[in-house]
Amino acid sequence: MSGPIRGLSETFDHRIAPWEKSTMPFTYEYPRPSVTVDCVMFGVDEDGLKVLLIQRADDPFAGQWALPGGFVDMNETTEEAARRELAEETGVQNQYLEQLYTFSRVDRDPRNRVISVAYYALVQPHQLTVAAGDDAAAAQWFPARRHPKLAFDHKDIVAVALTRLEAKVRYQPLGFELLPKKFTLGALQGLYEQVLGRELDKRNFRRAILKMGILEELEEREEGVSHRPSRLYRFNRLEYRRQVKEGFNFEI
Repeated sequence: MSGPIRGLSETFDHRIAPWEKSTMPFTYEYPRPSVTVDCVMFGVDEDGLKVLLIQRADDPFAGQWALPGGFVDMNETTEEAARRELAEETGVQNQYLEQLYTFSRVDRDPRNRVISVAYYALVQPHQLTVAAGDDAAAAQWFPARRHPKLAFDHKDIVAVALTRLEAKVRYQPLGFELLPKKFTLGALQGLYEQVLGRELDKRNFRRAILKMGILEELEEREEGVSHRPSRLYRFNRLEYRRQVKEGFNFEI
């Protein structure tokens, strides 16, 4: 096929950056949206399921709470951008991130036509040192279901992330990522109740989780409690992987 490609131009605009001239010989003649990333960081502590938010220091929405995130640079992937923004705005680094959804409502950003690729992760808040930086005035954990008013469409992003989390913890052992290595069955049930947002029957939950054979009962009990100390358990990741290969389905 010969001839020029419709919609493209081989002539460089004087405003094109030098690196674009050397690596991208064609430029589009029509407007293009910008791309951002937003990170939904979930954690569970003694007060329940939390989400990490930053307080915006600049307009638009200066002073309002929002998800950590920002624009994707031309030399990075969306995941690289998400990790960079998370580190710059909250100090959180090296956390596992999973892509959640792409948000593209036309009016979602008052500055421009912006598409956002959202990521989410499960972390243990007590293991992180959170500190505001870059264009964030503050960084803080809030109840995931009772957070303050959020900038942009971040309320929708958190809602989608919650729905994904509630569904996924039922068929993948994600809950163990939010617990210490050694935990009680009561703590495990409490975590699932916080994530799912409802109470679970104690007897049925314990019967179901122990029947799976993926918990290792320890010769240890919890310490420093006013009630009778409960037995401690540990998630046996190797046994879980072995069973998965044999067709095991995790389901709460």
